[in-house]
Amino acid sequence: MIQEVVGQLPPESTQQAVGYPSLFLLVALGALVPVVPTGALVSSAGVVALHQSSPFSLLIVFAVASAAAFLGDICLYWLGQRGVRSKNGSKWLRTISGRAAPERLAQAQQKLDEHGAAVLVLSRLVPAGRIPVMLACLLGRMPLRRFARGDVPACLAWAATYQLIGILGGSLFPEPWQGVVAAVGLTLLVSGAPAVWRKTRARFSH
Repeated sequence: MIQEVVGQLPPESTQQAVGYPSLFLLVALGALVPVVPTGALVSSAGVVALHQSSPFSLLIVFAVASAAAFLGDICLYWLGQRGVRSKNGSKWLRTISGRAAPERLAQAQQKLDEHGAAVLVLSRLVPAGRIPVMLACLLGRMPLRRFARGDVPACLAWAATYQLIGILGGSLFPEPWQGVVAAVGLTLLVSGAPAVWRKTRARFSH
């Protein structure tokens, strides 16, 4: 069934015309509203690009994903700054705060004090690490320009990592749909494993 649905991909020109703008919008939205599995999207796009004839497909996916992630981060940070400056806060700041556990926020603030904006790179690569670090930057009143300078390499590293997962999944299977399934599964495993480990450790520690 999966092979019948995913295996019959549209022509390459259609994939590019629809795929790149869709990837940009979804990744930017996922960075702005952290509910979209953006890592899986980038990995899947990497698989499709791997099987295309154009030698620039992988490079375009990398550029689109990193640019979209950066745009989403900057918009979210700017909205969060407005909430920090406001006496009543904002729904965006409350959304960010609600997704950062107190212990993760404390760790992020400590790492931010020790390493400065460089911690943004690690926060993008660690599952569920981006929001606590962003909130720590907001509460520390980090200027938007400084945040942007640290976020550029963070988004580049993030896009490269998840695209590499897609390339790995795509290279192991002859059909694109098989690579997409493998890449999505591997991405979800990488993203979900730390949370499962934390819950398991917390359960046995009580």
